[in-house]
Amino acid sequence: MTAFADRLLAATDAHGPLCVGIDPHAGRIPDLFGGDTPDGLENWGLAMVEAAAGRAGVIKPQSAFFERHGWQGMRALTRILEAAREAGLIVLMDAKRGDIGSTAEGYVSAFLAQDAPFPCDALTINPYMGLDTIEPHVAAAEANGKGVIVLARTSNPGSADFQSRNLEGAPLFERVVEALGPAMGRLKGESGWSGLMLVTGATGPDEARRLRMLAPDALFLVPGYGAQGAGASEALAGFQQRGNRLTGGVVSASRSVSFPPEALNADSLDDWRTAVTAAINAAQADLFSAAGG
Repeated sequence: MTAFADRLLAATDAHGPLCVGIDPHAGRIPDLFGGDTPDGLENWGLAMVEAAAGRAGVIKPQSAFFERHGWQGMRALTRILEAAREAGLIVLMDAKRGDIGSTAEGYVSAFLAQDAPFPCDALTINPYMGLDTIEPHVAAAEANGKGVIVLARTSNPGSADFQSRNLEGAPLFERVVEALGPAMGRLKGESGWSGLMLVTGATGPDEARRLRMLAPDALFLVPGYGAQGAGASEALAGFQQRGNRLTGGVVSASRSVSFPPEALNADSLDDWRTAVTAAINAAQADLFSAAGG
């Protein structure tokens, strides 16, 4: 069983650090796929998987946009996950779960267990209810070769409301990362990187550099690149120099690669595919250039 961290590093070594977000925002699914309906989400999501395969090694579906369509939306998500697995893509599930006891175990069964109905390689979780909410996910990841992605310093404007509050001489997000040290060690792969990933927003490069000092072996998931305003150099601020390039995680882009203007206005599937693949290629090239690849 190959550790999640090693699989992720292999994917980024082969394709680059771009993680393609699969976020079917309301009103954005083109009519040629069926619009904002469960069938439209499924058709569009399968096309996004096809566009990403061979151009990026990692995708990140956002569960909320499927959940809003009830069981039909979750059926669409299941089929997209199946297609991603068949395409050899690493799947990071963006669901931001976090709860205690048996409820946490329920989330583990849904996403990280071997027979999970929504199988993924790693799951985002919110740590701010405490370490006991994280442990079931870490235990499952350790047993099943999966990853856990913990919110540390997020990219939204309100992240500073709590995450940056001083707690005994350091920001709260730094105290959270310090407490995660033992769990990081449990999820290390042969590469030396840990499958306990940290979310650190591209809009806060100084905080990313600080987190890298606190967690030198943690892989980063970096949102905020592209449509949220951060550039490639900011997104890679917390990566490490290994050989002739920067490495250490993935940079997520959703709207900029899945909803470029040319794709929204496409009259045919071929035109849509041309627009989306061009956007993915451009983002990957931008990140490659900044990383020194």
